[in-house]
Amino acid sequence: MASISSAGSTGVTNTALMPLPADDRLFGWRDHAALWLSLGVGLLVMQVGAYLVPALGMQAALAAIAGGSILGAGLLAWTAKIGCDSGLSSAGLMHATYGSGFAKLPVLLNIVQLIGWTTFEIVVMRDGTVAIARQGGGFAQAWWPVLATLLWGGLLVALLTGSMVRLVREFIGRFGLPLVIASLIWLSWQFALRAQEIGWLQLWQRPGSGGMSTLAALDLVIAMPVSWLPLVADFSRHGRDGGSALRGTWLGYGIANIWCYSLGVLVALTIPSTDLVAALLLAQGGLIALGLILIDEVDNAYGDLYSGSVAGHSLRPRWSVRRWGIGLAIACTALALVLPMHSLEPFLLMLSSVFVPLYGVILGRLGGRHDVPALLGQVQVRGGAVLIWVLGVALFHLSAQFTPQFGSALPTLALTFILARLTAAPRAATAPAR
Repeated sequence: MASISSAGSTGVTNTALMPLPADDRLFGWRDHAALWLSLGVGLLVMQVGAYLVPALGMQAALAAIAGGSILGAGLLAWTAKIGCDSGLSSAGLMHATYGSGFAKLPVLLNIVQLIGWTTFEIVVMRDGTVAIARQGGGFAQAWWPVLATLLWGGLLVALLTGSMVRLVREFIGRFGLPLVIASLIWLSWQFALRAQEIGWLQLWQRPGSGGMSTLAALDLVIAMPVSWLPLVADFSRHGRDGGSALRGTWLGYGIANIWCYSLGVLVALTIPSTDLVAALLLAQGGLIALGLILIDEVDNAYGDLYSGSVAGHSLRPRWSVRRWGIGLAIACTALALVLPMHSLEPFLLMLSSVFVPLYGVILGRLGGRHDVPALLGQVQVRGGAVLIWVLGVALFHLSAQFTPQFGSALPTLALTFILARLTAAPRAATAPAR
């Protein structure tokens, strides 16, 4: 294990590729639930929920939301349990599954996608801030978007100088989450009143216009929790035990995903608009509620940056996790000022597709094992796992092209998991002695 825990002969500790000590594991199930309920809330989730209608009727859309959220959050929770039981980060799980040499590729791809999504989050927060300012009769100058970008980026830099555990336990759980829940309750109430004016029965019985199958809708709902798979272990490794990590993650993210997707459907049915932010501002008190949700978007960007910094530390341990986080936050802020992020969203979604089969293999190979840390550093490349991953990536894109009615994520996850489980090495009955 010496080659994993240090960088060459310099003796620099690579904490991303070592099990976290018991003294650093402070999260209980309430901490996991608060964290993932907060991370699961976002404008992007509501926007994707709005995509389900009018292609689907309200009944079919809500059924897809419930089923997809339970299944997707369950996969996220299972990965959280593996991370907690092993004490390993996401990069550590990739090393244990694919070999210490090859794993650097998916770790690097994960950093690239996290930089992209953080930059996209900053753009979303900037655009929302500008919309709120204009709605309130405030700033409308051309330089306001630049100032808003720098302000949100500066806030992320400040947060990354502190402790992640303290942020989750002292701010998100006690202050941030209650405010966000209050804003969701208010928006849900306002749009429920609009639905009542139209007629709940009319909306409930409204047929879909077609163009999206139920399985494709289920795939779209699962996409959000699956997108967090490359990050979850970086947080769950701080948990006291795997059972509480599983329960808290499943409960917290499941509630958030169902709530935000359903709210997106309700907004789309009552105020048809291509601009979700503008639709939310039309609600009474929408200015304040949207402001609170924008503040909650910060933890999404923070989660991306923190996970990216842990992954970066695994590649270059000379830089601490804090130093990596600050550097990535500055880089993402600069990119948000110059890149046309909305046009780059399809590229980010395509890049994310490689992580669906990646984690299908990880779940198949590591799920239920008690000796995961012992797999680190054994081999440079685990050829079987790599081959299954490549087949999964191919299946994902072929499914999207030739059988879109069945979705891509579920078939890919099922195939890679089954193949990985069938070809897994025999499991040790107990954890190896140290």
